[in-house]
Amino acid sequence: MTKLSAGLLLYRHRDDAVEVLIAHPGGPIWSRRDAAAWSIPKGAPLDTEADLFEAARREFEEETGHRPPDTAAVDLGEVRMRSGKTVRAWALEGDLDPSRLRSMDVEIEWPPRTGRILVVPEIDRLLWARPAEARRRLNPAQASFVDRLLAALAAPDVDTGEGATG
Repeated sequence: MTKLSAGLLLYRHRDDAVEVLIAHPGGPIWSRRDAAAWSIPKGAPLDTEADLFEAARREFEEETGHRPPDTAAVDLGEVRMRSGKTVRAWALEGDLDPSRLRSMDVEIEWPPRTGRILVVPEIDRLLWARPAEARRRLNPAQASFVDRLLAALAAPDVDTGEGATG
């Protein structure tokens, strides 16, 4: 069975440009990685969650410590990660202060196969990034969510009611 995650890509308009909120995973494996290491806030739906959008909203709050905004959702579809995991995503317009990150902690075995458990934040940093920077930092499969968002924002009939951003 394919693993599935659901996530949200928060976006905002700044200085006549679009910025997206991306998340850096916590822990020693990721501490020195930047390019292609970032992600959108996402996670696996619970067995009791049939609605993937609601799972994405819950995961966003767990991973960032912020409730997602109640704005119109832009459906970004799915991507398949190299690991085989499928990520389903939506974009929401909103704003938050990355310095107010309150991610939940997770336990990992570190170093691997030692039996030693380390508690780390699921996300250690949030960043507002313009599209080119976001594409460089995001996992390559998830970078297409940025392009899909920009295409949706340029379309005159997008659910957010906004046209091209300039």
